[in-house]
Amino acid sequence: MADIAKLVEELSQLTVLEAADLAKALEEAWGVSAAAAVAVAAPAGGGEAAAAVEEKTEFDVILTGDGGKKIQVIKEVRAITGLGLAEAKALVEGAPKPVKEGVNKAEAEDIKKKIEEAGGTVELK
Repeated sequence: MADIAKLVEELSQLTVLEAADLAKALEEAWGVSAAAAVAVAAPAGGGEAAAAVEEKTEFDVILTGDGGKKIQVIKEVRAITGLGLAEAKALVEGAPKPVKEGVNKAEAEDIKKKIEEAGGTVELK
């Protein structure tokens, strides 16, 4: 293994042009293409790798309704977004509307829980 570490260290010192020349030389010597090797290696990762790539990291929290508790939902939307009373009221009355966009899963779940506890209905996209 020490030889591999030494080789990695030496290869790390190559310039981009030298690395490209090395890749070409290896392709010719071994009769393979670096691009083909990558394409073949990707499916070998299995379903787990594909699932990890497809998992969403950003969510939009969409208010779909006030559940008949408009005032409580407006208060919660104001607390979450920092909007003024008129803006929060317009958002709630104009549902379905996004409350927050591009938030992580934990924050989206937290916002959803708060709005639902206030009586509103929420959808995560």
